[in-house]
Amino acid sequence: MRSLDIISAVAAAAVFCAASSLAQAAGAPDLKLGTPVSAADIAAIDIDISTSDGVGLPPGKGTVADGAKIYAEKCVECHGEKAAGGSMYGSMVGGVGSFLTDKRKLTPGSMYPYAPILFDYIRRAMPMTAPQSLTNEEVYALSAYILNLNGLVPDGGSLDAKTMAAIEMPNRNGFIVDDRPDAKAVRCMKDCPPIKD
Repeated sequence: MRSLDIISAVAAAAVFCAASSLAQAAGAPDLKLGTPVSAADIAAIDIDISTSDGVGLPPGKGTVADGAKIYAEKCVECHGEKAAGGSMYGSMVGGVGSFLTDKRKLTPGSMYPYAPILFDYIRRAMPMTAPQSLTNEEVYALSAYILNLNGLVPDGGSLDAKTMAAIEMPNRNGFIVDDRPDAKAVRCMKDCPPIKD
């Protein structure tokens, strides 16, 4: 009985393929599935930021004071008072210079080489319960507040695309380029040579 089921399935597939070929040969229109994607659709998800120079940071502005208010409303539960560590995450404050010791403290102030990384991370991932729900102004304000707590933005300061990209992060030069021959990768997006073993 099983071989009869297999023969029936193969016959059905052959009939379907033959019918499809005949329909195309007879000039039947190609199936068009889905909806074309508009530039506005793409713009809504194209949120990449060049973290070294801030290219791609959106318009908007946020102050340290506004960031403190937003932090108290949307962030303190997981990150703790003044970003010192909370129920879900460790501290986001301090550690500047700790990468030169054996007691590294991973915070935006100690490990990020460029300030736009903080904006990019907050915008994409926070709050954990509703990622990408913050406005650009809220993300700038939260970034200003966290960088203020790390001593990188003054009290009463504010951030926008230009001022954020200009911040000189303490660990900017603390990274080493991996120039080992076996770790070298060349970016190629078109007409790439074959990968060699």
